[in-house]
Amino acid sequence: MTRQCLPNRREHELLTFEHEGIRYTAGVGRFADGALAEIFLNVAKRGTALDVNARAAAVAASPLVQHRCPVDTLPKAVTRNSDGSGSGPLACALDLLVE
Repeated sequence: MTRQCLPNRREHELLTFEHEGIRYTAGVGRFADGALAEIFLNVAKRGTALDVNARAAAVAASPLVQHRCPVDTLPKAVTRNSDGSGSGPLACALDLLVE
């Protein structure tokens, strides 16, 4: 399967959520058919370790969705707590997208 390139100008939706007391913003881009195409994460305090790690996780996940990896399989691939909830901000954001 080859990577699908996105148009230079495209819609972008923002989701805000809280994980372990930290407020995150997820930026989501979609293909024309509505499938997830990219995800970005950040926190209010830019440059902190939390912000850097959240951004890096989302950047690592974006090529997967650009190759049409089903978004409902991604939350299963990231780290989980014993109760099944996402243990990191990427898992939480992906969980919100598949609800």
